[in-house]
Amino acid sequence: MFESISQKFLALKEKLRGRTVLSEEEISSAAREVRLALLDADVSYPIVSGFIKRVKEKAAGSKRIKGVDTGDQFIHIVHEELVSLMGSEEPVLNLSHTPTRILLAGLQGSGKTTTAAKMARYFALHDKKRVLLVALDLKRPAAIEQLRILGKSTGTDVFSRAATDPCIVVQYALRETGYDVIIFDSAGRLAVDGELMQELAEVKKICDPQYTLFVANSHLGQDAVNTARTFAEEIGIDGSILTMLDGASRAGAALSIREASGKPLYFEGVGEHLEDLQPFNAKSMADRILGMGDVVNLVRKAKIHIDEKQQEELKKKFLKAAFTYDDYLKQMAMMRRMGSFKSLFKMLPGEMRNMIDEGGAESNFKSMEAMILSMTLKERSGLVELEPSRRRRIALGSGKNIEDVNRLVKDFKKLKQFSKQMPKMKKHFNSTLM
Repeated sequence: MFESISQKFLALKEKLRGRTVLSEEEISSAAREVRLALLDADVSYPIVSGFIKRVKEKAAGSKRIKGVDTGDQFIHIVHEELVSLMGSEEPVLNLSHTPTRILLAGLQGSGKTTTAAKMARYFALHDKKRVLLVALDLKRPAAIEQLRILGKSTGTDVFSRAATDPCIVVQYALRETGYDVIIFDSAGRLAVDGELMQELAEVKKICDPQYTLFVANSHLGQDAVNTARTFAEEIGIDGSILTMLDGASRAGAALSIREASGKPLYFEGVGEHLEDLQPFNAKSMADRILGMGDVVNLVRKAKIHIDEKQQEELKKKFLKAAFTYDDYLKQMAMMRRMGSFKSLFKMLPGEMRNMIDEGGAESNFKSMEAMILSMTLKERSGLVELEPSRRRRIALGSGKNIEDVNRLVKDFKKLKQFSKQMPKMKKHFNSTLM
């Protein structure tokens, strides 16, 4: 995601590295590279112009921070302005109204139907809400069937009715009771037209939603931004959702859509699976654009998928040098719950990714797991010594070489030895500070 623009910013950071102070000419040169990177990412010219003006003013007026690289300081200013451009605070949908009615609008192919199902899953999982999906795309029977299939896979009820007027479907859907949230999946067109806008206006009037959200395909860049502006002006929207951010997006839509529509971004779709929807966070997006990874959402994943109690127990074992191969497996299982190694790898900062062989790390991870699973329970618990005959059996059972098993044992012993030194190191560090 955003590889092209991220590489440009990482190159700029490297170019500025080691400078004690930035002259006016160097600030202008750096700002020019930022301008070109943003224009190449399909950010509109007026937005880029205002952005660059603010960056130059801040850079020229900022005092050198002792101990901080000048290049890092300049990139930090760019980061602050990116966050400001996209919205400093993370917007949250208020679901206290029962039922909270949400109308999804957008062009055909923007991912509205899939997004509706993703939102239903998200609200059920994170907010413990009972959600009803309403199919309003009556001109495309396939869209109704798609919503039914997606609803079934997420355990969400889907309301549909044989009719030619979506307003009638809305009226019947509003009679349904027992739901905390109702999401209306409206019809789209290949382009903005009068018929679409009139239909949406009528649906919105009857639906009377707490939120009307524009769903935009991020691949369309400025086309998506311009369409969002049109929807905002003609029917009124309360915010946007960006889809398909896992592809070769150029960041233009993410950076421009809030400024253009005057409304916040609430969610972003980062994959094709139903769990691939996350709240939009400007800091997270700025981090990704600047090649700093996605620590915000990495921490979110960890909080959801990693058992804090189990993690604390493993930490205590590590500090006492009492952890086992079995503990290794538990740690791997927790990591796996967060997603594939490939998806986690993408969330690391660019400089860190360059230091890690993604394929090699994934391969080592799987090899280590295979070897530990080939051990007996006593071997995993450290109750017996892994003598050569046992190591040969483990190698055979895991499809690895004896050298691989020897390396695993050697690395494991090194880790235990290191953990034994931790209390001493901590004690020495504390005494040094006193």
